[in-house]
Amino acid sequence: MSVRADSDRVDPDRAGEPAPEREHTVAPEPEFAITSAGHVAFSASPTMLFSAAATDRSGLEIQSIALSAQVMIDPARRGYDAATRDRLAELFGPPATWTPSTQGLAWARVSAQIPSFRGSTVFALELPCTYDLEVAAAKYFYALSDGEVPLSFHFNGTVFYFGPDGRLQVVPVSWSSTAQFRMPIAAWREMIAEHYPGGGWIRVQADTLAALHRRRGARGLPSFDACVAELLEHDEPNP
Repeated sequence: MSVRADSDRVDPDRAGEPAPEREHTVAPEPEFAITSAGHVAFSASPTMLFSAAATDRSGLEIQSIALSAQVMIDPARRGYDAATRDRLAELFGPPATWTPSTQGLAWARVSAQIPSFRGSTVFALELPCTYDLEVAAAKYFYALSDGEVPLSFHFNGTVFYFGPDGRLQVVPVSWSSTAQFRMPIAAWREMIAEHYPGGGWIRVQADTLAALHRRRGARGLPSFDACVAELLEHDEPNP
């Protein structure tokens, strides 16, 4: 003997009518775009600031999005003159065999918390930077004199939203969610100029720094810059 659940019983008064369709709601699948780039003024350390937008077409209320982005530099998506190729030789090899990496250079991983919205909203991504020329991304930026830096933002994270019944639900950010952006190299240079006006930054080993300090003191030089300049002057060949 089988027993039919109450939900499966047919109302005699509605016999012959088509069964009501179950309500179906599409889960949010937000898309992201980068709209502009600048830098955080007067920050403690160099920090790029990317303005971004999130758009969702489900019509549901997004409670928040915990978002993260892997930022990649795509060297193969722009051209280079001969002088720039020479400066990039350390990254990509001698100019004669020079081929920009098609895999991209990892720049940074950043995160953002996007607050409640419906439809679309704007938010910001702050990206800490370094002028350490031992880092591949900094080497690449330093070598560019003009033009734009092709970037790819690969997003992931978690979307918290309210379903039609008002209950809070969760879905992941789509694994295919990406955004392309061409950052003017001038934006990066303006940031560096604010933190290192008229200068730069290099990292040396502790022993090298100690040797420079001793030489600077022994010769009465006013700065480490003067010490390095003197060493370079002595290293130059006589005309």
